[in-house]
Amino acid sequence: MESTKDLIQKLNIADECTTIEAKKGSAIDRSILETVCAFANEPALGGGNILLGVEQEKDSLFPQYVVSGVTNPDKLQLDLSTQCASVFNQPVRPEISVEQVSGNTVLNVFVPELPEGQKPVYFRNEGLPRGAYRRIGSSDQRCTDDDLFVFYNKEDSLDGSVVKDSSWNDVSEEAISLYRNLRAKVNPYAEELQYNDTDLLRALGCMRNDNGEIKLTYAGLLLFGSRIAHRRLLPMVRVDYIRVPGNDWIADPDNRFVTIDMRGSLLEMVQRVFSQISDDLPKGFLLPEGELQAESIGLPTRVLREAIVNALIHRTYRENQPIQIIRYSNRLEIINPGFSLKPEEYLGEPGSKNRNPHIAAVFHDTNLAETKGSGIRTMRALMQKANLLPPTFESNHSRNQFTTRLLLHHFLSEEDVKWLATFEPYDLNDDQKRALIFIKEVGAIDNSAYRQLNSIDTLKASADLRDLRKKDILYQKGKGKATYYIPGITFARYQEDDVVRKPLNTPALELKTPPPALNTPPSTALNTPPPELNTPPLTKPNTPPADELPPDKDIEEIVVKIGDLGERVNDANKVKELILEICKIRPYKASEIAKLFNREEDYFKRKYLSSMIADKTLTYTYPEMINHPEQAYKTKD
Repeated sequence: MESTKDLIQKLNIADECTTIEAKKGSAIDRSILETVCAFANEPALGGGNILLGVEQEKDSLFPQYVVSGVTNPDKLQLDLSTQCASVFNQPVRPEISVEQVSGNTVLNVFVPELPEGQKPVYFRNEGLPRGAYRRIGSSDQRCTDDDLFVFYNKEDSLDGSVVKDSSWNDVSEEAISLYRNLRAKVNPYAEELQYNDTDLLRALGCMRNDNGEIKLTYAGLLLFGSRIAHRRLLPMVRVDYIRVPGNDWIADPDNRFVTIDMRGSLLEMVQRVFSQISDDLPKGFLLPEGELQAESIGLPTRVLREAIVNALIHRTYRENQPIQIIRYSNRLEIINPGFSLKPEEYLGEPGSKNRNPHIAAVFHDTNLAETKGSGIRTMRALMQKANLLPPTFESNHSRNQFTTRLLLHHFLSEEDVKWLATFEPYDLNDDQKRALIFIKEVGAIDNSAYRQLNSIDTLKASADLRDLRKKDILYQKGKGKATYYIPGITFARYQEDDVVRKPLNTPALELKTPPPALNTPPSTALNTPPPELNTPPLTKPNTPPADELPPDKDIEEIVVKIGDLGERVNDANKVKELILEICKIRPYKASEIAKLFNREEDYFKRKYLSSMIADKTLTYTYPEMINHPEQAYKTKD
């Protein structure tokens, strides 16, 4: 087991860490047990360390993790070992050591990863899947149905399940004919080509006999269903192609975007979506000196096709959401429901995990996709060969979403070289320069995107980003898993005419301005943080100070109702009703709502706000970045 000093050093190098968690350690609470559960469950992680008695400085310009110490190490050890043996469905045995650091006592707790046959471990009183946790980045995330297939090492059964209201009349003859043509090109002697249509679909796992009636499975409906059947039975399973002017989501409210909705057989959709996007992308040709054959420049067609196929195959069809393909002036973002079943750090390595095995098999048989896990590696190689920045991938477990981002900008053009030359006094390495080009195009970067751009590990990425932050080239926003970086005061950028540059010491971005989110799904509240609270004092019990209430008559009436609840509130429904009334007036931050009730913010988020978000009675104003520093809540309607 690593020493506490080494772990703290790693914690201070990496702004976010998968295998280390620091806790104050005043008591063994729920959050510590969730981390134990996550470390024990996460596949291929090897376990992780929890440091009790280590905290991050709050009021420092560059916060560091420091030793605060624990006062009751014996009791903490007893409580932790007892709860780990009793609260889960099976005992978890952490290794605990007591160390002295800077005169303070620290508990170094190592939680080993459980063997495959013993996973998942979960809270006994909650059951599966909600009682189990995974370690995603630096956070502990509740498990979903999709996670169970990761733990039990088997494929999702949804695409093999029967669609109750389906029948043979929902089959598209054109889709079957397309499959036969594509399969014949791969193997003209394939046995299944000799079957009639009914036997063919049954052999592919796309049709079943259900109590004497022919029914399509989800794979059958998705692969061979007609557009009418898709609209009737799977109304939200479609692809939305959205063209946005400029580089930001809804930058111009008067010229928002153009949307093209596409639905139908997945086999037909590949070419349809590909043609729609490729016709819209910039194209060009380059004739090198002395050559007779011109080279095509721009986004490689195979990269685009691979990204589309990945979205169709690997999305989860349990979510009633469309795939969104957003075309900005400088990039293409493909957002599909369903986080990656492979950890982000293993994307591009051999081996594939499929949610939809029947769909993946058909795509493989028709040579529309391979199933060996090499697609992402191929995309990276082709983008590099085309002198484009590598694609970046973002898997968001909490939102159950996966984003592929393809920059259309050629890396290190003549203008970029001149622009990067302004940073020569800062002695930047090639990885850092590549990140600056990425930020200039996208607006922000995080540790995951930096690692993917440069094919490096977390510690190297964290060290490079920290160096850029110390030089004021980047400015850090958020904390822990929500850490990201935006242009700092020495970040040179083009003015609107794209010709005259600002001097190097000119602030490029107001530090209080929230950056565009890294994965930019639709939202109309991106640039409308709630106003500050500034209302005269009220005298009711449980009321906040005078300068913390907005000048609104409605909120004053609600504050009176809050006062009438008394110090101890046993009816959670009454509190939730008041929260809905508050957030109906305007979006409120969690800190503002907690102050109205004279409660701690963290407690209030756990007790009320999280469950109301889950119940969809409240929504986020920044749904594309849950941990946005200006995040606020509003009533659903």
